[in-house]
Amino acid sequence: MKFNEYPDQDMLAIEVANEIAGDLKTHLLTHDAASFAVAGGTTPGMIFDDLCAADIEWDRVQIMATDERWVPADSARSNAAMIRARLLQNRAAAAQLLPFHVPERQPEEVLAELESQVVPQLPLSVLLLGMGEDMHTASLFPGAEGIEDALAADAPALIVMRPDSQPEARISLTARVLDAAIAKHLVIFGDAKRRALEQALALPPETAPIQAVMSEVSVHWAP
Repeated sequence: MKFNEYPDQDMLAIEVANEIAGDLKTHLLTHDAASFAVAGGTTPGMIFDDLCAADIEWDRVQIMATDERWVPADSARSNAAMIRARLLQNRAAAAQLLPFHVPERQPEEVLAELESQVVPQLPLSVLLLGMGEDMHTASLFPGAEGIEDALAADAPALIVMRPDSQPEARISLTARVLDAAIAKHLVIFGDAKRRALEQALALPPETAPIQAVMSEVSVHWAP
């Protein structure tokens, strides 16, 4: 784990955007395409605002969320909607997005179909993760039903999670897929999340799921 500290969130966003752009460019030098999995929520928005202008062959980049809430694509809680609004802009509008939510279907009904589209993209070329103060990442929540399956070494690429703490079902990439990404970045803001991360390093993944995806990750923190 490499820990990077920044004076403020704006500086972090600029630097992380530059690093991710470099990771994607490097991967595309030796591969026909790149896969880029990104966190949802509020954390990555300002990074996307900078990254979307990067001079990359975006038409060779396949983007997916690390997880998706089972809500319509126009919902304020949709990670795909946030990705479209903040990342698929400017030059990055040429990238392809693989959405996980399928209207009028249940997540279990489309899991195999989605997995058949995700697996050819593995291992992920670049991964941008976030983390909650409860030490969850993607939709891998501590203590949630199915968390052991999501953390297993032989887990499928995707899993349906229905955390009691959340209002809707979710589809998430599993820990083995996240941890196997070629370039990994974890972005956290504030003292509470920094303390949570430090605590997570000494806890089992069932209690602190972020711990399962920390191998060779670059952590980026700002107040």
